[in-house]
Amino acid sequence: MSMLISPHKSDPLKELTMTTTTATTYPTQQATEDQKLTDMQRYLFDLRGYLVLENAIEPALLSALNSKLDEYIDMQPPLEHGQWVGAVQAHTFGGDDGLNLQQIYEAGTAFQQLIDHPSWYARVLELIGSEHNFDNHHGPMFIDENFASLRGSGQAIGMHSGKAEGSTRIQYRFENGAFHCAQVNVLMALTDIGPGDGGTMLIPGSHKSNLRHPQQDTHAIAQGKNTSVDGVEGAIEVHMNAGDVLVFCDATCHGSARRINEGLRRVVVYRYGPSWGFFRHPYRPSADLLSQLSERQRKIVWPHGTIDRTPNRIPDYPSPERDIV
Repeated sequence: MSMLISPHKSDPLKELTMTTTTATTYPTQQATEDQKLTDMQRYLFDLRGYLVLENAIEPALLSALNSKLDEYIDMQPPLEHGQWVGAVQAHTFGGDDGLNLQQIYEAGTAFQQLIDHPSWYARVLELIGSEHNFDNHHGPMFIDENFASLRGSGQAIGMHSGKAEGSTRIQYRFENGAFHCAQVNVLMALTDIGPGDGGTMLIPGSHKSNLRHPQQDTHAIAQGKNTSVDGVEGAIEVHMNAGDVLVFCDATCHGSARRINEGLRRVVVYRYGPSWGFFRHPYRPSADLLSQLSERQRKIVWPHGTIDRTPNRIPDYPSPERDIV
């Protein structure tokens, strides 16, 4: 049986689960300086694999993000898988999982602000654990995927990840008093996500579990199948208000509930890891985007420079090609 996690509204079921969720929901006072993890946040992230930050996105920015997404949603004819709008691509995983807008940080300044937003930048930096070692050789961190997810009635995404999958790319470690998360997901709610809205579902602690969940095969993402995490033993559904942010280690087994309400669930996801990481999909940031970013943002988006092969004993020997300048 799955549990509902909603720190915002009160009903008998949520009252029963409130003691397990209140401590992982943290009001953010519209941060203008980088906010760091508290001792309690560190403890609970290690224990559960996730945190919820309330009011992490300020109202003006939230409005700008939604206004820009309206432009994509209102396009006629509607966007289809594989189509591009500038440097943003419409994408699905092949099932009834909704529409993703990949490379959404290309969609304007509002989405650029999310790259190193003060509500989560320093927190994610600590969770990746690269601040004081060679993992930050190219930059403080790297975004290997970024997208907006638009999910309507009847849609969901199935169960995936978990430590038992054995993936190095998403692994969770804690050594010598420091976190080492190879991938930290920042999932931003642009609309309220309550009962029936298809909230993200997690299995707390699965980022450290040695055993694969017995129900994973029947609820897993599968091409052509409409799976969800509804009914999975030990799973929780995270309810959020617009502007809240869910931060979780990708090794935490997750997916979503099926949306049964009308309208669209709107979330944006930026996935962060060490600077040596590379893109999940064969996307690259545009030169136009890079020219607009701050130095810190640019190091997060494109830390992978090239070295000219000069001076060279072989005359006119070519340097590496650069598709980004």
